[in-house]
Amino acid sequence: MNTRTRTDFTHIEPDLYAKAFQLLDPTPEPSTPAPAAPAAPDPVSLILAAPPVRLTGTVEKTLTDALAFLDTHGWAKYRLVHPEGARCSIGALRAAAGARNNAYRDAGNLLLDEARRRHGKQWESIPSWNDSHTGGQVRDVWEAAIRRAHDMNI
Repeated sequence: MNTRTRTDFTHIEPDLYAKAFQLLDPTPEPSTPAPAAPAAPDPVSLILAAPPVRLTGTVEKTLTDALAFLDTHGWAKYRLVHPEGARCSIGALRAAAGARNNAYRDAGNLLLDEARRRHGKQWESIPSWNDSHTGGQVRDVWEAAIRRAHDMNI
């Protein structure tokens, strides 16, 4: 196969197009360059820049659900479940956890520890502490325990 190269082509003046456009628009307005589009972030920086996703821990959820149960059904002293549906703190924990599982035990331990921090170390159990305090005092301990569980991410 023979390929021929033509060598008799006409050279074009390099400024020919610039001259042609100048003839078409003799007084061009200075153009301002369009703002450059921001560079696309690199995928790794997107991942690193994203705030960490925080999942609610099982202890925090159990405590929060139990306090919501007390808010909905009422708080009681001296009985696990009052005939009208109110419960003591341990009864609310049981209702929220659904079973005596790890979340139930850990939430109970954290609640009792918070009760001891606020009301003295003499409390041996949640029921004895619950029955010896007012509703406001009990609620304060619940809220503090939920904050601690949140801060501990448990």
